[in-house]
Amino acid sequence: MNILHLDAALIVVHKPAGLLAVPGRGEAGRDNLSARVQARHADALVVHRLDMATSGLMLFARGAAVQRQLCMAFARGEVAKTYVAVVEGRVDGDAGTIEAPLAADWPNRPRQVVDLQHGKPSLTHWRVLERGTDNTRLQLHPSTGRTHQLRVHLQWLGHPIRGDTLYAPLPPRADRLLLHACHLALTHPLTGDVCAFDCPAGF
Repeated sequence: MNILHLDAALIVVHKPAGLLAVPGRGEAGRDNLSARVQARHADALVVHRLDMATSGLMLFARGAAVQRQLCMAFARGEVAKTYVAVVEGRVDGDAGTIEAPLAADWPNRPRQVVDLQHGKPSLTHWRVLERGTDNTRLQLHPSTGRTHQLRVHLQWLGHPIRGDTLYAPLPPRADRLLLHACHLALTHPLTGDVCAFDCPAGF
């Protein structure tokens, strides 16, 4: 666990890939980022989550009042989130938007699917950073925060994220999911200042 920022209201942490964000089932679920942060700072409360396989920036609130403010800011889309991903294949075009409603794939949980009739509205903006011979590095800006949104949207685009054992063809072509939360920007709940945090991807 790497704490990147700490003040009276906020804790910003770099979550490694393979670590649960919050408690999970059974004995294995007891080790998670939330528990590790709370062991050092008892007032730390979860504001949002990252998938276990995803690395990058996670924000914690210090105390219930700040947690309420930040959760409302996330719900209103006032927190800017940027991700980097390496996807399979060479993506056509330099930028675009994926607008595809998402719903749980109940017989195959925890998988999610694009459901044009019953899914919840979901919006992702993407931009090409670099193309390889058989992959593309993308910058991603989700405007909504649905479960597995980026992973399902990119699969639906025809370019699943490399290393994704749920949505990419098997066997995986990387030893981890190549998805990283690299940037967060928000209004500080106490000072009102705009603050931004960055954490470069390790892939």
